[in-house]
Amino acid sequence: MSFTALLSQLIEIVIAIALAPLLTGWVNQWRAWLQNKSAPRLWQPYRMLHKLFNKESMVADHASRLFRVAPYVMFGCMVLACAIIPTLSTDLPLAPAADAIALVGLFALARVVISLAAMDVGTAFGTMGARREMLIGFLAEPALLMVLFSASLISKSTSLATIVETLAHRKLAIYPSLAFAGVAFTMVSLAENARVPVDNPATHLELTMIHEALILEYSGRHLALLEWAASLKLFAYSCIGLALFFPWGIAEAHAPVAVLLALPALVLKLAIGGFLLAWVETLSAKMRIFRVPEFLGTAFLLAVIGMLVQLLLSH
Repeated sequence: MSFTALLSQLIEIVIAIALAPLLTGWVNQWRAWLQNKSAPRLWQPYRMLHKLFNKESMVADHASRLFRVAPYVMFGCMVLACAIIPTLSTDLPLAPAADAIALVGLFALARVVISLAAMDVGTAFGTMGARREMLIGFLAEPALLMVLFSASLISKSTSLATIVETLAHRKLAIYPSLAFAGVAFTMVSLAENARVPVDNPATHLELTMIHEALILEYSGRHLALLEWAASLKLFAYSCIGLALFFPWGIAEAHAPVAVLLALPALVLKLAIGGFLLAWVETLSAKMRIFRVPEFLGTAFLLAVIGMLVQLLLSH
């Protein structure tokens, strides 16, 4: 394991932790502007985290240890997920040990832990949010796996680093399967990150919210970690989309100088992606919870079609 690989891995983790709240602030700004509202400042997520970290954490008397540990597990899972995804370089020590299936497993672990913690206190809204979160995960994870398998059929590997190297550093080719997978991934990422039309991150109506119902009983540093983890999850999904469908600009292995050039490219792509996310949310209306299975079922079918198209074209 070279020093360059360790340095690239460390830089990716630091960049993810530092830029994730900024991406959330960027999306919130554009969402407000597109709705002709007064937009919050770009640094607002950092100020909110600073305020929450300086507040006391209030915990229910009958809350178990799981309730206290869940924010740390959630934050750790999201940081590790960001470390697996090649955002700046494909020369990552974690790449051989963790592939796309392990990445989906990390998201599933975080979902199970936060859902159990939401039900731990015994409030009605926490239990309701946990059930809805598990419903979305049950439908979204197979669709995400099919999207990743569609890309893995091209590179003959489930390693994200190998997929990026295959797609970015070969001759320019058109893959029809990635078109289906791209639409499916967009639908899954909207659902997984509690965005419109599946959920509204800015809602205050207890009967309609999913993600906010899970963290309703948290406060102080626990809430700060959960909010930071939500930003990291949005950052991770954004980087997965960039790695699979827009991998250009990511440095190859044994190219440490290219890592410095990959950072401006990453920031530019995230800025464009954040604007498109706010634009999609502005044009969409929140659907009823009973329509979410149809929405994610469509994403799964599109991902399967993409995988079948790649199988047919490869033979």
